[in-house]
Order: sequence, then C-alpha cells, then structure tokens
Amino acid sequence: MTATDQAIEMARVAVAAAADKKAVDILVLDVSEQLVITDCFVLASAPNERQVSAIVDGVEEKLRAHGVKPTRREGTREGRWVLLDFTDIVVHVQHTEERGFYGLDRLWKDCPVLDFPEARVEPDDDSAGAAG
Repeated sequence: MTATDQAIEMARVAVAAAADKKAVDILVLDVSEQLVITDCFVLASAPNERQVSAIVDGVEEKLRAHGVKPTRREGTREGRWVLLDFTDIVVHVQHTEERGFYGLDRLWKDCPVLDFPEARVEPDDDSAGAAG
C-alpha cells in the first residue's frame, strides 16, 4: 500500500507553502506501510521560532484554501516543534535544533521518500553577483 493520491496532493500543497516561507530541509515520507493513521509525514525546519510559526501559518492557510483543515495542532505555543495533523498527512515543522535532536528522518528512514521539486528551496545568496 502506498500513499493515496489525495495525500500526495495535500503533501505537495504543504511542501510548496513551507518552501514559500523559506523552510529548509523539506522532506516527505510515505509512512502508509508503517502507520494506519496517516499516509505521509511532511518534515520542514527553520532556524528560529518566528519562522517556524510563519511556516505553520502558511501551510495551514494553503491547505485551508484547498478545503482541508487540521484535525489537531500541537506545539504552537513553544514554537520549537509544531505538529499539524490533517489526517491523510501530518506536517512537522521543527526548529533546526529539534530536527537534529529528535531525528524523525532517522526514525522513519525505512519509509520511501517522495520527491517534490517544490521542496528544493534555493538559498538566499546576496553575494551571487559580487565575485566579478
């Protein structure tokens, strides 16, 4: 069993929204073989609490625009690791330090990674034209 088309489309929207808010290390895991409660984990990181919050708000806003509301939202107050449960997908937005410490990537390493071009965030490079 693999993730449903609906879950994959929801993950695509979440990934694009996270990328729009400059999330880093965006990763989508198909956990449907391991869990019966959800199909995909969307993992994203940010270097500070303010950006974690902005990413969470962006993801929630874009998915609401697609007619999907979270059934559960946890960790918002602390802003270090926010979980948005949309049933078909679960979005984890973590402070970079939490991402490294808790290692969801490692814990779920046996699950297939879904590749989304939207997840590739180009780093801001103000020095691109300065090397001349």
